[in-house]
Amino acid sequence: MTAPVRFPRFFVTSPAPCPYLAGRTERKVFTELKGPHADQLNEALGRIGFRRSQTVAYRPSGVDCQACVSVRVVAGEFAPSKAQKRILKRNSDLVVTECRPWATSEQFELLREYLGHRHPEGGMTKMDEVDYADMVEHTPVSSYVLEYREPTSDGSVGRLVGACLTDRQGDGLSMIYSFYDSENEERSGLGNFIILDHIRRAAEEGIPYVYLGYWVEGSARMQYKIRYRPLERLGPRGWRRLGSEEQDRLIREAVGGDASAGSTGRGDKALAVSR
Repeated sequence: MTAPVRFPRFFVTSPAPCPYLAGRTERKVFTELKGPHADQLNEALGRIGFRRSQTVAYRPSGVDCQACVSVRVVAGEFAPSKAQKRILKRNSDLVVTECRPWATSEQFELLREYLGHRHPEGGMTKMDEVDYADMVEHTPVSSYVLEYREPTSDGSVGRLVGACLTDRQGDGLSMIYSFYDSENEERSGLGNFIILDHIRRAAEEGIPYVYLGYWVEGSARMQYKIRYRPLERLGPRGWRRLGSEEQDRLIREAVGGDASAGSTGRGDKALAVSR
């Protein structure tokens, strides 16, 4: 007999300016993840479009705007494009290590450099090292940090060039927040490589999906997510796979936008780290 799970209490934030679409506002519905069933609750909410930030699960809540769409890659059927194959080859020498969710000064310095270059106006630029530790370590669910390091000739620990906080769910890997050395021209596409590596890992482990967070049509900084096939989006009737023609159109429209971004997070410090 399974133990009863207490139905969570949900709350709604006050309206705030949308960080993706000018002139729009957003609200979020959220609940706390706690207790012995936090993992199960997080997985159940993840399947209906919620994201995790520390001990909170949230999703956008708007009556007149449905622009934020949850998307996930079907890992077992993924086939990289020519451009993605080049990214994989360019970064194939990186040493990838799965670490427990424990923040380090090295990770924080990389994050600070990444935010200063990629999102200088975002709220996360105000984070200090304690805030970063809270983001990584305050997790009531199964999480880990993947570190991406350059190889060395003597076997020593190489320079950290990328990292991703990831939740391991029953049906997928949920990429909470990734960051990387965005000024390294020799490793262009590093953010996309981190996503590609998660897809590979999920496929090898027999895990169906990689959750990329929210995709916002019309927001250039979110268009990189549309380039992974097959891609499913969450709608009123559940998850639906994008058709080839539909995805081709969206990719064409994304050309010229910021398709190289690697973060699955938005720029906010509170609640929305895992956008």
